[in-house]
Order: sequence, then C-alpha cells, then structure tokens
Amino acid sequence: MGQGGTPGRDDIVAILAGLDGRSADDVPERIESMELAWLVHQVEQRYGVRVELDEDQYGRMTTVSGAADVLREAIGTT
Repeated sequence: MGQGGTPGRDDIVAILAGLDGRSADDVPERIESMELAWLVHQVEQRYGVRVELDEDQYGRMTTVSGAADVLREAIGTT
C-alpha cells in the first residue's frame, strides 16, 4: 500500500493484473478505458472511499504511474 493508506504503483499493477488473471509482469504501463473504470471501482471497494474525479484527472490516468498519482491525490483529500 502506498503512503497514507492510498494505493501505490505496485497496488495499481496488482489490481489491474487481477482483472484478467495475468501476472503483474504482464501489466503494461498504458491503461485502457475499461481497465480504468474497473480500477476506480476496485479502489473504491478495497479502500472504502468514494473516488470523485474530474475530466482532467481521468485524462492523467492513461498510465499506471499517472493513475497512482491521481488516486493518491484524490483519496488523500477525502
């Protein structure tokens, strides 16, 4: 888990790997739109938070690293 109870990069990779049963090593850096929707839902379920994102934040979540940064920001402010 990342700082302050927020998902870190490794957590994001593990969540995405769970989507279709692939290994963490097989998760690409780029996140597709379906994966992103699933990721946000999983983060809400696992961390017990409601993730409210604006269009700019969604636009920054096209990569694993970007998603980790945005989620850290979004969850850290709830």
